[in-house]
Order: sequence, then structure tokens, then C-alpha cells
Amino acid sequence: MTRPAPSTEKPFLYVVVCAAGAAAGIGELITAAQERGWEVGVFATPAAMGGFFDAAAVEARTGRPIRSAWRRPGDPRPFPAPDAVVVAPATFNTVNKWAAGLADTLAVATLCEVCGLGVPVAVLPCVADALAAHPAYRESLERLRGMGVRFGDPYAGRGEADAARPEFDWERALDLVEER
Repeated sequence: MTRPAPSTEKPFLYVVVCAAGAAAGIGELITAAQERGWEVGVFATPAAMGGFFDAAAVEARTGRPIRSAWRRPGDPRPFPAPDAVVVAPATFNTVNKWAAGLADTLAVATLCEVCGLGVPVAVLPCVADALAAHPAYRESLERLRGMGVRFGDPYAGRGEADAARPEFDWERALDLVEER
């Protein structure tokens, strides 16, 4: 992906959404980003498109289609090049595939590409404690940090019945990409 001149006057933020329960709140991130002056384009993993968030509401809020499938050769790029990228919520599967360079979905392929562009990338992990303890996940985090990826605090999302569960910190991702 070469970095063409942005087609908007505002900086452009790619948001990558993965299949985790916290994805239902992705509108909070989009609203916060827009309030901070970002244009937003959303990529979603195929699993996330299976009802983890309200796709119609996201498209209405951004004014752009959600990208989850490859475009055909010759089709124009629907988004300008990113000025920053947020992955939220980031799942065990996506983090591990990205770190390993397994670009089998548009969302993960996009993450693999942007790391070569020097674009700030922030990740808000949403991974169960048992999966977070897996050695491959810990190695993936280390590899991505070595590539300059910034991480927010892990979020285990302990289940709907847990009243003590903290809120998913959507704005932390924006703070991370805006750090200089």
C-alpha cells in the first residue's frame, strides 16, 4: 500500500473491529474520534460482521461502508491512506495472526501493511485471561511492540452477569495514537 495524499482535510483513522462482545460499543470509539477531528473508516474481521456490532449504525455514523472483504482489481480504494490505526477490540486470534504475518482476512492484511508505513497503531486487547496466558500470545505482543504497536490495558470481558466488570476504555486507543 503506497501512501497517497489523503483525500480529506481531516486526519483519517482506520478502526479494525474484531469479534468480541466489547465490539457492540464501537460507536463510542467512532464518536470520540470524530469529536477529536478524525475521519473514520472501519474494517471488520469476517467473524465480527456476524452480529458483534450494529453494522448499519457504524456505516451511518462514518458515512462509509465497512470494509471486510477484498476489493476487486481495478476497484478504487474506498478509504484514503491512514494517519493512524486503532484495533479495538483486538482478539487473541487477530493479534496472533497479525504478529505472524498471516494476512488471511482484509482486516489482518491491512494491519500487516500499515506496520510498514510508520503509521501509529494502537490496540485495545479483549482476550480471556486463560488465552492471554498462552505463550504464543505473549510472544505476539512482544513482536508487535517491537514493531512500534502501542497497547492499552488488557480487557478480559468476564461475562454479562459480572456487575463489577470495568467499562471498555475506547478513548484510551485515541490517546495512544495521538501520543508523540
